[in-house]
Amino acid sequence: MSSSRGLAALALGWMLLAGEAGAQQQTGANPVLPAPEKKHVFPIVHVAPAKGWTAGEAPVAAPGLKVQAFAQDLDHPRWLYVLPNGDVLVAETNAPPKPAEKGLRVWVMKKVMGRAGAAADSANRITLLRDADGDGIAETRSVLLEGLHSPFGMALVGDRLYVANADSVVSVAWKPGMDSITEPPRKLADLPGGPRNHHWTKSLLASRDGRHLYVGVGSNSNAAENGMDEETERANILEIDVATGARRIFASGLRNPVGLAWEPATGELWTVVNERDELGDELVPDYLTSVKRGAFYGWPYSYYGQHIDQRVQPQRPELVARAIPPDYSLGSHVAALGLAFAQGARLPGYERGAFIGEHGSWNRREFSGYKVVFVSFENGKPQGSPRDVLTGFLDQQGHARGRPVGVAVAADGALLVADDVGNRIWRVSAAN
Repeated sequence: MSSSRGLAALALGWMLLAGEAGAQQQTGANPVLPAPEKKHVFPIVHVAPAKGWTAGEAPVAAPGLKVQAFAQDLDHPRWLYVLPNGDVLVAETNAPPKPAEKGLRVWVMKKVMGRAGAAADSANRITLLRDADGDGIAETRSVLLEGLHSPFGMALVGDRLYVANADSVVSVAWKPGMDSITEPPRKLADLPGGPRNHHWTKSLLASRDGRHLYVGVGSNSNAAENGMDEETERANILEIDVATGARRIFASGLRNPVGLAWEPATGELWTVVNERDELGDELVPDYLTSVKRGAFYGWPYSYYGQHIDQRVQPQRPELVARAIPPDYSLGSHVAALGLAFAQGARLPGYERGAFIGEHGSWNRREFSGYKVVFVSFENGKPQGSPRDVLTGFLDQQGHARGRPVGVAVAADGALLVADDVGNRIWRVSAAN
């Protein structure tokens, strides 16, 4: 073994040691934020190795609910979109190729992410699932679109279906009942992309009048360590004019805004955001928040409002002074990705609020996330503590049988959950 490889192995072993983290109250409107930890040479890494599900295994649904596999044997399913006729679109996708970055830290991180099931080549396709007989299982599966570039978000506007690739928004003509599209996609707008493309997923949401698309674009780093020149139009939600493709920043300072959705009571835009890492087990909480036009939410200069991140130099005090704290903390490092409001859901006890897919932690001594939760809403605002909807993605040995990503309410009122490690779409419905 070479000396560098031996050092890397020692570093990896040190990072994977899981200490006990003191649990603090970190969910809700006023999370406890401790002082940042001292910077480590290597980040604390405790990732659940990807294992997958064996025959007969399934996640655990909350009391009053049941779960079954809506579709199986997919290729890294990440995101969901339900069409007006009830067909379900699935983005089978993974990160695009990246430049060969060098260094011990990069090597270790790639090994760790590979153990988490995040290193496979991207299938680069949108698959259509159809449950024509209404038994809760998709008996029809077809490749709707292929040859895409790490596709993620999807939105139907009029007679065109829009897809957010890792570097652009494209569209194809759409007719109800289609199960295959062969026409080349038409580019509407470029998006911040490679070569690094650290946060490659680009979520997509259409305005209710169909005139605009909103795109969640994550940062190109953890905390601007690659310089702000690489962050142009990143850590933002972009607004794109459907007619012209012109884009502008709708809101900024959101490190990695993934799930986007309209809150039913107020019509406001909401998002779930992955915050920065390497400040400690209890920093920084990922969050759920309403998004105001023109607002700044802190990244990279501050977090959770005006808490300064001293790692970022030079600072921008004029920006920090107007940084808005988010509405609701989901807890540190849960990796909140999927977001769907319960409008149309037929799950008893889950009528008003938001379902959130938590992909699970890697930068925390004790696991957090790895489940789907529900946050109740009253008068357009989140209330109380998150409630578990779907758990059991980790086995007793700390292996990941699955990791939830996108969530969507199906036409029949069930909740659909994309599981990119288990390669399944789970369907949660009322037990009776």
